[in-house]
Formats: sequence, C-alpha cells, structure tokens
Amino acid sequence: MSRILIVGGYGAFGARAARRLAREPGYEIVIAGRSKVAASAFADELARTAAAKVSHAILDAVTARAEDIRALSPTVVINASGPFQAQSYGLARACIGAACHYVDLADARAFVTGIAQLDREARAAGVSVISGASSVPGLSSAVVHAFAGEFAALDAVEIGISPGNSFDPGLATTASILSQAGKPYAVLTDGRKQIAYGWQGLHRRRFAKLGPRWMSNVEVPDLDLLPAQYPSLNTARFCAGVEVGLFHLGLWSLSWLVRAGLVRDLSPLAAPLLKAKRTLRFLGSDAGGMFVILRGRDSSDERRELTWTMIARSGHGPYVPAIASVILAKRLIAGTGPAPGARPCFALFAPAEFAAEIADLDISSTTQWR
Repeated sequence: MSRILIVGGYGAFGARAARRLAREPGYEIVIAGRSKVAASAFADELARTAAAKVSHAILDAVTARAEDIRALSPTVVINASGPFQAQSYGLARACIGAACHYVDLADARAFVTGIAQLDREARAAGVSVISGASSVPGLSSAVVHAFAGEFAALDAVEIGISPGNSFDPGLATTASILSQAGKPYAVLTDGRKQIAYGWQGLHRRRFAKLGPRWMSNVEVPDLDLLPAQYPSLNTARFCAGVEVGLFHLGLWSLSWLVRAGLVRDLSPLAAPLLKAKRTLRFLGSDAGGMFVILRGRDSSDERRELTWTMIARSGHGPYVPAIASVILAKRLIAGTGPAPGARPCFALFAPAEFAAEIADLDISSTTQWR
C-alpha cells in the first residue's frame, strides 16, 4: 500500500487534496499537522467514506527532520502547510533525506523558483522534489504549454484568478495574500522589467457567465518562469480578484498605506479581516473563475489571441489549487514521473489530465480564439 503524507492535511487546500486521494483503495492517506485535535478529527471524518486507509500524525512543516519523515514511511509527501513566503526548504530537505518524493502547493515566487537549488541532492537520492503544484504555476503553465505551439511567436501571457466569496481561505492563506499588498516587485511589461505593486493596478475583468470583477496585480512564480521558457515573450502578467467589490476595493485602498510607507505589512490584519469575510460570506457566490490569455503571431504573421477560461461553481473552486498535487502524487506512486530532481511545477501535466481529475466536479473550461 502506497502512503501519502499530507502536511497541512486539514487545511483549506490540503483537506481537498486528501479527499481526492482518499478515493483510491490502494493508498494510505496520513493527515498531518501541528494540531493533534484537528488532524485526528479530519482523519476520522475522512475515514468514514474513504476507499483508502486514513490515519493521522503530528508533524510541523517548519521543524520536521528526515528521521521524522522516515518514521512515517511515506512514498510521497504533499506540503500544503503555507504560507510559503516564510518557509525554508527544510521539509523538502527532510524528504530528500528520507528518500521520499516531495510536492508542495506553493505559489510564492522566490520559494518556487528557488527550489532548483535542491536538484543535485534530489537526484542523488532518486526522488522528485516539485514546488508550485497549485493553480499557479502548476495549472497555468500547463495551459500555456498546451497552446504555445499554436503561435509562431508568443508575445504576451496574462493570467488571472477570482474565487467565489463563499470560499474560506483560512488564516495562513489570508496572511499570505495580505503580505503582498502595496509591496513592489519586478514584472516583464512591453519588453522590459518594470515595477508593479501588490494589489494595485486596479482594473475590471469580465468572466464568461460570472460577469465583471475587480482585479489587481499579484506576484506569482509565473512572472519568472514564463519569460525563461518563452524567450519571445515581452509581457507576463498575473492578476487576482476578490469577488465582492467592497472587499477588493478595501484591499486596494489598504495597499496604498504600505506603498506610502505608513504601514510595513498588512498580514497582522489577517485574523480580523478573515472574521469579517466569514461574517459577510453571504454577499458573494460559490462561483469562481480563472483565465489564461496568450497573444502572439501565427505562421502567417497574423496577430492571434487565445483565451482559456475555467469556471467553478457549487463551491468546487477551492479544489482547483489542490488538483495538481493529486495528479503528481498519483504519477509518482505509479512510477510515471516526473523524473528525480528538484524543479518548479511547470508544464508537468497536461490540461487533459487535470480535466479528467475534476470530471465529477462542477468545473468546466472553454477556449476561444480571436
């Protein structure tokens, strides 16, 4: 029986990865985290309907050592513990030392792009270490890779995500979102590096079947990974939106306090703002969207634009960030790759694999050319 250890397995995304993997009868799912009460409670709940064997363990992603991982004998460790901006590669190194595969759901730019520094260690241990198995860069890069060949020259990629307000991100994810507000970062725009600011660049984006939503600039690993993979690219942009306009405009307004130097960081506001969001969750919906836009020239030198859009309803949107880790864990257990080494989750699976994994969920995608 193959054992999958999910650190942060009772959190917003780890729990959803666990639910998907627990449908497999040949697996054992170990729900792990710092809280014995939370880990055991969720494991007991999951075990009632799971085809897999389910257990729990106490493990801190920050302090875990190779011997701690080895004692649990996992084939794959999924790190869903976040926020990754504040983490080191300690857990990944512990997995290498324990000779097991490691996959995380990070979307922190420096964390994901820096994972390659572990490549030599991972290869020597014969294990795969993969960072960014989430909506970005995992799914976003898969979509870009699937369609980039349709262009003779790819000029620009724009990616955006706007979850439904009913989604409860949890304290760690909320703190991660707030930590970016008002802070500068480099982005490739019109062929040169420019400075953008987190949760600024305010604009409206219309999602098919969802209507218009406010969007703002957010820093993600794709901003480095896409230009490195596609040298012809002169613009790479990512934006995110909060469904309820009042919340989004409030976050945009607060970002100016950080940019002006009046406040160092908004993450200390995570608890009260999350409480307010939970209280007012009825204001929004259970529907979210994601888009990937590719622009460039075809073989006839004609300008082309492709828009891939994913819409999630029935509260199923929060499964999207978890599915890449599910796909990769299954492949690593089956011995079908990725090969040993450490790398960002860039084009490591096809959109068709993703679609097959979510076929029973209220999530659909469309592709439109113009």
